[in-house]
Amino acid sequence: MSATLLGFAGFVCALVMIAFGLPVAVAMGVVGTAGFWWLNGWSGAAFILGSSPFEAIFPYSLSVIPLFVMMGVFAARAGLSRSLFDMVTSFLGHVRGGLAVTAVGACAIFGAICGSSLATVATMGRVAIPEMRARGYADSLSSASIAAGGTLGVLIPPSILLVIYGILTNTSIGQLFIGAIIPGIVGAVLYGLAIVVRVAITPDLAPQAPRMAWRHRLSTIRRVWGVVLLFSLVIGGIYLGWFSPTEAAAVGAVGAFALALLSGEMDRQALWSSVTETAALTGMIFFILIGASLFNYFLETTGVPAALIAAIKDTGLGPLAVLLLIIAFYVVLGCFMDSMSMILLTVPFLAPVAVEMGYDMVWFGIIVVTVAEIGLITPPIGMNLFVVQSTVPGITQRTVIAGILPFILADFVRLTVIVALPILTLWLPSRMFAG
Repeated sequence: MSATLLGFAGFVCALVMIAFGLPVAVAMGVVGTAGFWWLNGWSGAAFILGSSPFEAIFPYSLSVIPLFVMMGVFAARAGLSRSLFDMVTSFLGHVRGGLAVTAVGACAIFGAICGSSLATVATMGRVAIPEMRARGYADSLSSASIAAGGTLGVLIPPSILLVIYGILTNTSIGQLFIGAIIPGIVGAVLYGLAIVVRVAITPDLAPQAPRMAWRHRLSTIRRVWGVVLLFSLVIGGIYLGWFSPTEAAAVGAVGAFALALLSGEMDRQALWSSVTETAALTGMIFFILIGASLFNYFLETTGVPAALIAAIKDTGLGPLAVLLLIIAFYVVLGCFMDSMSMILLTVPFLAPVAVEMGYDMVWFGIIVVTVAEIGLITPPIGMNLFVVQSTVPGITQRTVIAGILPFILADFVRLTVIVALPILTLWLPSRMFAG
């Protein structure tokens, strides 16, 4: 068996192992080590086992991950999810379907602080779904709104997936964060439009609620000043050149901790719980990075990226056709894998293809993460569908799936806009302070 063929076989083997429930870190680590041993013998396998784990988690840029994870954990402890939901509800709750639109908007804002789709879904689901049930909203609409809204946490900065993509491809994390802002806003707007259209077609899904007084609206705005300040400081600081992404993450973690203290929710037990949760999530991500590093050593040895580039050149396909093939590949893969697994498993051999095709790597990264978002709500494995089901009793997987199609269609509209108009992604990064 040739080295290249062995590389493709290893990729398929890792996919199958992950699809059958083996942890992604284990699957990639086992396949990478076994494949490297097959090609280079025991001494080669022993060398990468000794060096790769350290090299995978040693880079200074990775310190941004535990800091942003901690920022999200502290934000959840501070009760920001409830404050955000109440604030957006006061302005949109009286519109038919307004609570579902509110849920999407609150997920987008909370995701900007949290940086994790699954954490956003779990937190906002516990807050918003009972409220929508009490107002007579159909479970299919309320649960699907949370599942879809949570995907915005993957894209709107700070985003752990964008950090990992940036590290894997040597792309500026700051530019990725800033480049994701407009596509994230477009996604939230399209989700809102999907809800409005769906409710217009089937009004029984969402009864109309009374309009809130302006006094109440202003009081809810005062309760979310911390969220606005924290997001503006972290993302604005990166954009203006005040902070590097790592420094911004540290500022964000300290700011979220201060908000948790001011909320009165941060006692000694809550602090210990927050620290242990941060350590557990960070450890999980780092173990996945170690597995991906072992797998990448194997892929580089087999020459799969070079073979893939050569095969694409031989077909004579243009950059747009290749991009559409990559998007189709990710959409199919997203039906069976979670977003982090997809990016860690595929970006190492697709990034050279993107460079060869002349794609801007910031633009390509936003496209990859956007398609990964679609995977989060695509049956049968879409992770957000399972998380939202587990947050509130009585919601079945069938119920969530029944309401998710309009949001998937909205995602494909957004993907089309991002591909057709790269300026939406690249305009803000091009104007970042470079001093």
